[in-house]
Amino acid sequence: MSKVTDHIAAAKGETIFSIEIIPPAKGSNSITELVKDIEPMMEFNPPFIDVTYHREEYIIKDMPDGGKKEVRTRKRPGTIGICSAIMHKFDVDPVPHVLCGGMTKEDTEDLLFDLDYLGIDNVMALRGDIAKPFNVFKAKKGGHQYASELITHIKDMNEGKYLYEEASFDSHPDFCIGGAAYPEKHYEAASFDIDFKFLKKKVDAGLDYIVTQMFFNNEKYISFVKKCRAEGINIPIIPGLKVLATKRQLEILPELFFCDMPADLRNAVQGAKDNKAAREIGVEWCINQCKELKNFGVPALHFYTMSKSNTTLAVAREIF
Repeated sequence: MSKVTDHIAAAKGETIFSIEIIPPAKGSNSITELVKDIEPMMEFNPPFIDVTYHREEYIIKDMPDGGKKEVRTRKRPGTIGICSAIMHKFDVDPVPHVLCGGMTKEDTEDLLFDLDYLGIDNVMALRGDIAKPFNVFKAKKGGHQYASELITHIKDMNEGKYLYEEASFDSHPDFCIGGAAYPEKHYEAASFDIDFKFLKKKVDAGLDYIVTQMFFNNEKYISFVKKCRAEGINIPIIPGLKVLATKRQLEILPELFFCDMPADLRNAVQGAKDNKAAREIGVEWCINQCKELKNFGVPALHFYTMSKSNTTLAVAREIF
């Protein structure tokens, strides 16, 4: 298979179509429905598909003795299996998300070996979200606290340096490493400048490309890219996009992803008579975003599909 950066180079300046999907909820029948949603998007030849990974969460249960107990849950396992299925069914490069949260360094190394054995050449290295219901990020004992540490670990493996092994090995993985960036600042960062310093640290650790958090104002992305270039960050920066599909998402998306909703979009959706009208507004907004971003010369348009294809297809058919 091929690396994301190879796909970008092979496109010779043309904008690539790519998507991100989430595994089905634990206990669902199979990945049949997920495959049905992916199949129509093959019309636009995505060379790679991101597959998210979800760390453990916790619920607080009342115990018979009156006490309380933290009970671990995981909503969406299956990232590796889905990656393998995508690779073999669609002949598309999967990009599994690898998180700091919920994993020891040994767990991380074992996971990376499994991915390498499957022939997967790309990973998205992320710290991961805060495990609910806690208010701060907690690394597992013996795990990585920061994405930059995880990236260094993967980079070391690419050079044949493994945990607890002093000698380098001739045979080793060669992962293309992607990472996240926030044109509007990570919600935990005290300022944009501090957040940017953390991004620079990740790039220096070995990132090969960047995918941004979703945004609805292209000026935020364009300004961010210009700052990156001025500060010596010259790797590909792929914009992440989400098509607004319901009136409720006008409130939910900023709350979950800490992204700004431009006044024109907010006013239009608030004035929509129903979700169908809101969806049409969201599709048209994203089409205009994509046209402007293509003119800017972005390497790819990366859609956060939430494993639903309809709105992404409506946009892609106007752009690609």
